[in-house]
Amino acid sequence: MKTNTPHLTILFIFAAAAATLFVAGCAEMGSGNTTSLLTAAGFRARTPQTPTQQQIYAALPPYQVERATVPGKGVFYVYKDEKAGLAYVGREQEYQRYKQLAVQQQIAQNYYMAAEMDRAAAWGWYGAWGPRGMWW
Repeated sequence: MKTNTPHLTILFIFAAAAATLFVAGCAEMGSGNTTSLLTAAGFRARTPQTPTQQQIYAALPPYQVERATVPGKGVFYVYKDEKAGLAYVGREQEYQRYKQLAVQQQIAQNYYMAAEMDRAAAWGWYGAWGPRGMWW
């Protein structure tokens, strides 16, 4: 059986380009995707209104979920969306749900990429209209 090296090279180039676009797409989704997951997990969006809230908000690192302990109130998790000017606030239960949703989304993305790569490999192997041996 003769292997066709140029087609295999094209397939690898296509897979590398698809992976690059996927990584760039993930980076582009960034905070919008995180805020969707936080909202789905039960975090509440809050706008800092008092001077104290604004000072605390300004001290938070942007686009990271941070753990904060408030005496007498307990543990909170806060996410600063700098672009929107919002803080997403949740408790331990919401944070655990957020982590579950993030893992589920990552698994779904991995399955999607595997299916796309499998489809691309099948396309390169069989061609657009069936096995290559039938057409050329």
